[in-house]
Amino acid sequence: MKKLLTGLLMLIMALSLCACAKPAEPAAIDLESAGWDAIVEAAKGSTVTFYGWGGDENRNNWLNTTVADYLKKNHDITLQVVGMNIDDILAKLSGEKQADTQSGSIDIIWINGENFYSAKENGLLWGPFTDKLPNMAAYIDTQDPETLKDFCMPIEGFEAPYGKAQMVLYNDSAVTPEAPASAEEFLEYCKKYKGKVTYPALPDFTGSAFVRNLIYELCGWEQFQDMAADRDTVKAAIEPALTYLRELNPYLWNEGRTFPESSTAVDAMFADGELVCSMSYSPFAAATGIDKGTYTETTRTFVFDKGTIGNTNYMAIAFDSPNKAGAMVVINAMLSPDLQLTQYSELRTLPVVAADKLSDKERAAFDAVDLGKGVLSQAELLAHRLPEMPANLVPIIEDIWLTDVVSQYNN
Repeated sequence: MKKLLTGLLMLIMALSLCACAKPAEPAAIDLESAGWDAIVEAAKGSTVTFYGWGGDENRNNWLNTTVADYLKKNHDITLQVVGMNIDDILAKLSGEKQADTQSGSIDIIWINGENFYSAKENGLLWGPFTDKLPNMAAYIDTQDPETLKDFCMPIEGFEAPYGKAQMVLYNDSAVTPEAPASAEEFLEYCKKYKGKVTYPALPDFTGSAFVRNLIYELCGWEQFQDMAADRDTVKAAIEPALTYLRELNPYLWNEGRTFPESSTAVDAMFADGELVCSMSYSPFAAATGIDKGTYTETTRTFVFDKGTIGNTNYMAIAFDSPNKAGAMVVINAMLSPDLQLTQYSELRTLPVVAADKLSDKERAAFDAVDLGKGVLSQAELLAHRLPEMPANLVPIIEDIWLTDVVSQYNN
């Protein structure tokens, strides 16, 4: 009898532990009619999953410590960060959509551009929801083109801004004192340092952005904002840039016959001295590299005089999110000056909050952030910021680059 009682006690304890390990479910609530206070209350004690690219160790640490601690302290929400490539995230959601899943495992998705366009078109996102977020109205410029459109795709309340990125280049001023300020100067730079400059092979995100930047420089950017996604139309519009890229090829690393597979590879080649120039969509990447000892103290950032492409990355909610109330509370917190400031200071990511919506104290806190060595100021970056192309033009340009720049050159 004693053994039986002991066994039952152990079983009860085991079941209790299992119950504790299971993520807490949010309270049932009608999100269409509920006010914000009710949504916050429903999210208390629940777990919210945040799915996104997990390759940035600093961002992972920020999410798992600074953000997670803030959410637990202020909202009693547990943040569960899941590193997964966006293609895999969308494939997972597509499978759940086909299976008519009502409650999946993904709450928040880190997303933008072509992926947002595809996800929204295929009904993989829940919304609109941004009109329910107090911090959206309080701190975000809701008339900013990047708040209204993502790669020229209407957002319509299906995602909220997370952070801003912008294309920059950087070199070691002690090795190459020149900093090309235009496509023409960049060509001369490549001729002078033949074989010591390149860019990542498309469709690498950074490589693709760099090619689009050259297209803007040589063809103008305005015409692309409402251009039809027709291959012949796009090819005719970018022909001057294609001619330029073919002329550029012989002076690049490996004579432009092949290109490094990723921006990470290009960066490693720059750090090793194999290349004299690198590029990034993280505008303060030079400071991060200097801090880590990867780059020399004389590394400096530059942009073209006519500007470089910038975009915003966003947070969306999965169509079958099991905790939509919690997801909204987390996203609202991400838009707060508190968390935007820590993202700016800890990760050196351009904030999405509008400066004119901040208090004097909050604005002073952002202005006081030390962005490190070798970078351009936020003001200088924003003064040289160009809008992105429509998402549906990007894969067309990437395909044309492959057939008309690389393949043609190698034939």
